[in-house]
Amino acid sequence: QLHFEESGGGLVQPGGSLRLSCAASGSTLDDSAVGWFRQAPGKEREGVSCLSSGHGKPTYYADSVKGRFTISRDNAKNTVYLQMNSLKPEDTAVYYCAAGHSTSDGVCYNLVGWGQGTQVTVSS
Repeated sequence: QLHFEESGGGLVQPGGSLRLSCAASGSTLDDSAVGWFRQAPGKEREGVSCLSSGHGKPTYYADSVKGRFTISRDNAKNTVYLQMNSLKPEDTAVYYCAAGHSTSDGVCYNLVGWGQGTQVTVSS
């Protein structure tokens, strides 16, 4: 059974950077779309980014993070990354990753493997 463990969160000043990692166990990610999600206090969980397993589908980024965040994967390490630059206070949230399928627009769905998340706090 697929399970993810997220890491790399922390406290960072506005404008700073963090790199989140998400290590998978129990199954390989080779044939899965992988995505990052976040949930801020009092808000619903939202999709941040989704990276498909194959070629031909676009990588999805939420409008709020386009140009600042970059998702990547290392199938050999069974790990997914999220490079976050130019962080803003509104990026403060618990960040999660999961795996599943993706639509033709690159949006992840049918997701499994949710971990405990990693807290990202952007504050001066």
